[in-house]
Amino acid sequence: MLDLVQDVLKRAGARGATAADAFLLEDQAFSAQVRLGQVDTVKHAREQHLSLRVFVGQSVAAASTSDLSRASVDRLVEEAVSLARVTAPDELGGLPAAGELARTIPSLDLHDPTGHDLSPEDKIGLARRCEAAALESDPRITNSEGGDFSDRQARYAYGTSHGFAGEYETSSFSLSVSPVASQNGQMQRDGWYHATRKRERLDAPEEIGRTAARRALRRLGARRVKTCEVPVIFDPEMAASLIRHIAGAAAGPSLYRGASFLVGKLGQQIASPAVTLVDDGTLPGALGSRPFDGEGLSIRRTVVVDKGVLTSYLLDTYTGRKLGMASTHHAARDGSGVTVGTTNFYLAAGATDPRVLVASVKQGLYVTELIGFGVNGVTGDYSRGAAGMWIDNGELAYPVEEITVAGNLLEMFRAIEGVGNDLVFRDRTAAPTVLIGKMVVAGA
Repeated sequence: MLDLVQDVLKRAGARGATAADAFLLEDQAFSAQVRLGQVDTVKHAREQHLSLRVFVGQSVAAASTSDLSRASVDRLVEEAVSLARVTAPDELGGLPAAGELARTIPSLDLHDPTGHDLSPEDKIGLARRCEAAALESDPRITNSEGGDFSDRQARYAYGTSHGFAGEYETSSFSLSVSPVASQNGQMQRDGWYHATRKRERLDAPEEIGRTAARRALRRLGARRVKTCEVPVIFDPEMAASLIRHIAGAAAGPSLYRGASFLVGKLGQQIASPAVTLVDDGTLPGALGSRPFDGEGLSIRRTVVVDKGVLTSYLLDTYTGRKLGMASTHHAARDGSGVTVGTTNFYLAAGATDPRVLVASVKQGLYVTELIGFGVNGVTGDYSRGAAGMWIDNGELAYPVEEITVAGNLLEMFRAIEGVGNDLVFRDRTAAPTVLIGKMVVAGA
């Protein structure tokens, strides 16, 4: 793959590009869904994608193709260079300085060399076992929206005209199920999943199924509650959704466009001292890890919020120049070009058992599901539909639904009073249980 990348860069130079970089992806994915034991869908896909970015002076253009024949690649190079010649120059455009490029490419154990050896029938069997475990766990589990297994393996190669060349392989596997519980004419759905880089590290299908069933069953008998202002606890999955908003607001494009509630906040206390947010692409075997960023810069561990203080934004080379700062090595590359992206972004675990957090609340809400997209990225205003469990005298008392939780993200993060010790990396973004001292819960 690197041979093709470097050949494309040479051809771009020969046609007049003053600098260029190229990204090549080969991807193979399989997914299977079963519903009530029957195969619903099976998908198998292979794709390859070559993306070229060229600079002619300070003017830039990009083009891509999935056809890697010589004639097609020739057209790709010609089109990219021609477009760059007619594009208005941008004095901030260009590749990172050669001295900034990664000098070593670490091995992060991102590929499973044997995990993809299962037959399609065996993969479907994993999805069936997962769903069957959910259906058999309780007579009140009466239906299913399906069990899913998927796996993916990919190879990436990236090179620049000023000396960087690197490639790596990745694997991923996931298993999930969404059972439906019924009682007294009421139906409730919930689900559970697991995703890993190595198939052997996937939780057992039966464990995933039984967990999904418990989550659906605990929602039976859900009520509405009256509008009030109470402590709110977000379970780890929902707490992870909160910190995604911080990642989006700290990203360079949002900042230089003035579309972020974190503009001008660098160095300021934006959250409770209990909050430390980290982006770490160096974690071996983690779902978001990668050996270099989308511009060939080394991957780092970046503390974005340190004990409540915003200590870093998330920048690539261009957005860093826009803001008068250096890249934080967060360039991400895909077929559409260079963007800013996180790797493994997480809220550092606290020292408190989540059961202690619940026990500390006399009356409050434990959120297990958020619905809708009521978040203003400019102001941080936050309002989303929610479901979960009502906390009464320190115990999860009964399920609630048809409610809304509302606040402002900055005020919410400043009001965090407790962070659980239950951080588990189930996705690229992860968080432990979080207790926010007070939020508006809108109900009946």
